[in-house]
Amino acid sequence: MNQIQDYIHRDYKAISCKEDLASVQDFFEEMGFSHFPVVDDLQFVGSLNADDANTFDAAKSVADYRYILEQFYVKNSMSWFEVFEVATKNQASVIPVLDEQNQYVGYYELEDVLLFFQDTPLIKDAGSILVINKSIQDYSLAQISQIVESNNGKILGLFISGSSDATIEITLKLALGPLNEIIQTFRRYNYEIVSQHQEDQYITNLKERSDYLDKYLNI
Repeated sequence: MNQIQDYIHRDYKAISCKEDLASVQDFFEEMGFSHFPVVDDLQFVGSLNADDANTFDAAKSVADYRYILEQFYVKNSMSWFEVFEVATKNQASVIPVLDEQNQYVGYYELEDVLLFFQDTPLIKDAGSILVINKSIQDYSLAQISQIVESNNGKILGLFISGSSDATIEITLKLALGPLNEIIQTFRRYNYEIVSQHQEDQYITNLKERSDYLDKYLNI
């Protein structure tokens, strides 16, 4: 199985602080990157934003604008999700990678991170999506796992898909196990089922009762 570290790029050298902005502007125009790492004698000093670079005086060097470089990066030990989080938070298509000594080692491209994400069981493997809601005070990952596994299900992946001051929404991808039994068990533990499912017997019963009531009222 590939590791996210296999996607570290070194195809293009980091921009040097001594480099003139005219060549940097040409580089951004050719490559279409949103940002690119800047180094000073191999020491990472920040990321240059392409939009900023295009407004700078082309006759000056990158060092003249060092104060405006953006200070985001990831360590080469970080997971793909942490890399994705940094990329999206900074709206960057290129994310600098540093080693444990904070030395620049290369960069990730967001497109590769997304491809890596698509190859995870959360996306690739077949399964059922279940979205549940619970008060933040009562939310427990251990309980969620116990509910699924007690019904012979398996969690392929989960993430927090929404939150407020009072509640938290969790999206799960499940394999195996009878989905209806899993849904009803969540209800017994006071989880709200946000997603809709044909297998949900509770909803089916409510609909049948509603249809019966409509017929009775129309007699």
